[in-house]
Amino acid sequence: MTVAAAQRIAIVTGASSGIGAATARGLAAAGYRVVLTARRKDRIEALAAELTEAGHDAMAYALDVTDRAAVDTFATAFKKIAVLVNNAGGALGADPVATSDPADWRQMYETNVLGTLNVTQALLPALTASGDGTVVVLSSTAGHGTYEGGGGYVAAKHAEHVLAETLRLEIVGTPVRVIEIAPGMVKTDEFALTRFGGDSEKAAKVYAGVAEPLTADDVADTITWAVTRPPHVNVDLLVVRPRAQASNTKVHRES
Repeated sequence: MTVAAAQRIAIVTGASSGIGAATARGLAAAGYRVVLTARRKDRIEALAAELTEAGHDAMAYALDVTDRAAVDTFATAFKKIAVLVNNAGGALGADPVATSDPADWRQMYETNVLGTLNVTQALLPALTASGDGTVVVLSSTAGHGTYEGGGGYVAAKHAEHVLAETLRLEIVGTPVRVIEIAPGMVKTDEFALTRFGGDSEKAAKVYAGVAEPLTADDVADTITWAVTRPPHVNVDLLVVRPRAQASNTKVHRES
């Protein structure tokens, strides 16, 4: 990382836990000034303090990515930014299409898709002004293949994948890269627990018998690697799974 790059700003949404928090740590270690956003102000403030104490440059900003007015206000603080990591999102429920709750689908679409759209639109001018901007969209293997009980989440992640793919086509020729990182099975403290409404037994079954699912640090390392490639190198799409997972529906589980 050059001295100039060390002064560049990286914004991470959904930075209060899991992949978002790990990515903030990774980018800070790579020399970026990191701006942590999430709804849980206490979490991101604690992480910003941790990073600052470690000698990095970090700040926290409480933000709901589904609130367009708040996102637009947030964006006015930045004339130039180098990196935007669209990480905010998540899954709700695992019911069949026939019986799933439309409210869950709506919330997943609002957070995963419109949240990504809101922040990307608001910050694209600052990314372009940097002369070397990078938009990262954290999708999922759910955005590239379906599975039973995943209809709402799969639909939202497919939409997020298409958003990234279309944006890349539309802004080609500008100094902004669009990178999509699509993780498979990642074991974090909250993803499955949130999906199953706090039911720890159901959440545990997702990873049952899988010796080594991906960790948040694994995905953060992948994001940091992709972002820190030379400016002319665009990692259009990187799918990352644990060795035990061959597809969304094919997972090796030890007895």
